[in-house]
Amino acid sequence: MSFDRALRCRECGREYPLDPIFSCEFCFGPLEVAYDYDGIREAATRDSIERGPSTLWRYADFLPCDPQHKVDIGTGYTPLIKADRLAKAVGLDTLWLKNDTVNPSWSFKDRVVSVAIARARQFGFDAMACASTGNLANSVAAHSAAAGMECFVFIPDDLEQGKVVGSAIYHPTLVMVEGSYDDVNRLCTELSMSYPWAFVNINVRPYYAEGSRTLAFEVAEQLGWRTPDHVVAPMASGSLFTKIWKGFQEFHKVGLIDEPHTRMSGAQATGCSPIATAYEAETLNFVPQKPNTIARSLAIGNPADGYYALKQMQETGGGAAMVTDDEIVQGIKLLAETEGIFAETAGGVTVACLKQMVDAGFIRRDEETVAFITGAGLKTLEAVIDEVDEPVRVTANADRFVEALDARRSLAGATAGGA
Repeated sequence: MSFDRALRCRECGREYPLDPIFSCEFCFGPLEVAYDYDGIREAATRDSIERGPSTLWRYADFLPCDPQHKVDIGTGYTPLIKADRLAKAVGLDTLWLKNDTVNPSWSFKDRVVSVAIARARQFGFDAMACASTGNLANSVAAHSAAAGMECFVFIPDDLEQGKVVGSAIYHPTLVMVEGSYDDVNRLCTELSMSYPWAFVNINVRPYYAEGSRTLAFEVAEQLGWRTPDHVVAPMASGSLFTKIWKGFQEFHKVGLIDEPHTRMSGAQATGCSPIATAYEAETLNFVPQKPNTIARSLAIGNPADGYYALKQMQETGGGAAMVTDDEIVQGIKLLAETEGIFAETAGGVTVACLKQMVDAGFIRRDEETVAFITGAGLKTLEAVIDEVDEPVRVTANADRFVEALDARRSLAGATAGGA
């Protein structure tokens, strides 16, 4: 059973039937799923959730689709890791990492696609499509393959090879578009009016976006049915960021947790930072930017939920930070070297921004903080391939190994001394 009841405009509040539509015909505001929270309160308990599957479908009562249409490839209920070494490195007493690198297609996008494809099947679509910076394309292609559905994914023509192959392996129709993600998205919006496909982030976007709430549900459950003091999450369109807060609020609304007082802070790359730039200017009105950053999964210059992300920061006492490409690479390396997690560039953005906000005193040492690591590093090898140490090369001889190891250690010592 599903407890979704209508689509509601986030601007004017008008309601619409649960159809594959995404904007209000009166004010052109974005549509969002409205739920029967009384029904959810009666159906969902801590015990019923804890007895559920070890995937995001343990929260089926909160999702806008009938579970009988689900395509479950094992998404969700990912680890929440207590990151003591990284906490010490950045200057926090308590830091947790929500590690979504371990999802089936190695990013959090499996969450939103799991919901989108279930709803698309419920609507009767037999083909999936998307505009993507890479991770979404991987996930849509994977889920479509598992469902036996035709698939069309549209990506910018400068994506990392790992993300291109990570889509092509599932045999979709893969379309590389000259230009940025915003160009890709404009094309797909036009095509969605002509082709009978479920474009997950266009005509079924209201349902797709709801999948990100499961990150909040999992964090609250894994922390012992409570919320942290502070959250740091990457921002592209701003949807993930806003839906995490929505998820915390919903768990409180149905009586599963106490009222959340979490401060919500977002992370962006300097080369594509419309939301963070607006935050620094103390305005809710962002100016679109042309992306120029290695963090391509966050390279959305005209973020659909930018205003709502900024408003959420204001309401929760959170904020935003932005970091350079060099700082992104250092963030990736710091996370790997302290916690054994190899993240893509978005993870480097999150870690580097977390450190920046702690250094600035914006995040206090005693604030229990959760940082969201949303994608795996094998997708973006190009970002770090020139930044890692060369292997020690030896013949199969123990003496040659000792000589090579001594030489490596001497070089490391000389480098450290020079620094």
